[in-house]
Amino acid sequence: MKRKIFALFLIFSFLATSGFGCKGGNTQAQAQMKNITLEYWGVWNDSDDIAPLIAAYQKIHPNISINYKKFTYDEYKEQLLNAWAEDRGPDLFSINASTVPEYLSKLEPMPAQITMAYPVEQGTIKKEIVPVLQTKRTLSLSGLKSSFLDTVYKDVALDYENPTTKQKETKIFGLPFSVDTMVMFYNKDLLNNANIGELSHYWNNQFQKDVKKLTKQNTQGEIIQSGVAMGGGNNIERSSDIIAAIIMQVGGNIISGQKTTMIEKAVSKDYVPGIDAIRFYSDFSNPTKDVYSWNNKLDNSLKMFTEGRLAIMFGYNYHLPIIKSQAPKLNFGISPMPQVENSQAPKNVADYWVETVSKKSKYKNEAWDFINFAAVNKDAVKAHLAVSKKLTALRSLIEEQMNDNDLAPFAGQLLTSKTWYSGYNYKVADQSLKDMMENIMNDPTQLEREVRLTDSRIKQTLYKPSN
Repeated sequence: MKRKIFALFLIFSFLATSGFGCKGGNTQAQAQMKNITLEYWGVWNDSDDIAPLIAAYQKIHPNISINYKKFTYDEYKEQLLNAWAEDRGPDLFSINASTVPEYLSKLEPMPAQITMAYPVEQGTIKKEIVPVLQTKRTLSLSGLKSSFLDTVYKDVALDYENPTTKQKETKIFGLPFSVDTMVMFYNKDLLNNANIGELSHYWNNQFQKDVKKLTKQNTQGEIIQSGVAMGGGNNIERSSDIIAAIIMQVGGNIISGQKTTMIEKAVSKDYVPGIDAIRFYSDFSNPTKDVYSWNNKLDNSLKMFTEGRLAIMFGYNYHLPIIKSQAPKLNFGISPMPQVENSQAPKNVADYWVETVSKKSKYKNEAWDFINFAAVNKDAVKAHLAVSKKLTALRSLIEEQMNDNDLAPFAGQLLTSKTWYSGYNYKVADQSLKDMMENIMNDPTQLEREVRLTDSRIKQTLYKPSN
């Protein structure tokens, strides 16, 4: 009899502590079902873009509210730093994928598993909702590799010293909700006027001839219509990314591993891809060249394109709504980024932001649970992309976006795109490339010297700051 009583006691104890069969769930589960609010900061997503992700998540966790706050790009970093200095700030926040190493000391890596309370309906006659604790594994490194674009693994899976074991581990420090790729925008009316039916898909003689036909100067030699926004730095949208794309396409890199490689010779060849690519790019701002179509006196390339004074501009999907809003009657088209002719495979540049969790958050698990859900759940991701009109970071959704006329040129490049920077100060590296082009425009004879100086400047940003 005593054994039966003891056995019943054990069964009751198990049910009580596991959250099953106990009215209202167990104490720990009830505690985790308390109402909390996650503070979420970002830059490029509007509240409406994030709303489908939050709504889908709250169906599973109705006790968790997410307060999204959007900042301007110019004020964002300062707001983050000020908040952290005062021991406040967001639980989760967005950063550019190229700046993850820069923010690493502020980030909480994704845990291998997360225990959360879920509302579960129980009972046969009298049904009731009770909180039950469930432990689920988060996205693994292998899952990151298989589910997301290749560049994502490169950008967010970083070495990390475990504070408990003091051993180095590779951890995930962020996940994207979308990824962007650079394409070629072109003014159809200007092409028609120049009797150009189709632009070349390559950086070849035909492309150069077309640029020459599309560029017009007045009697004083001033450019009044530019064939292409290339050769400059500060007045060309994302000029550093255009340079990076061409360098990659000719077989080089700005950064490879933990070193700069702009001035390294190609393997088994007697030329420097970085210098050759920059020379090609700089020719478009050299008045002595046939392809001369740009200088530092011209307006910003996006402004010139929307005003119909620029035939070809390189940009991202995020430029599309800007162009349409600023120039609703502009007759323009979109083509993939030109490639080097006879190259073995296309190479493109990606730009995107990732969602991360602050080390100072009181709700690290909940914040990571939301990111893990919002970045991986296909239905939630599709709802977000449908509203935001952005490009997927998930490999499985690319084919679907290829059927969208507006997104197809971008989506077709997702699998061959990657970011070019992996150091600790993207802003300095980006400006270094722009300054290089400004200096080369002023004195083309100093091209190789400027490339070497720029390589050295960018190299300095690859060293981890002492603080």
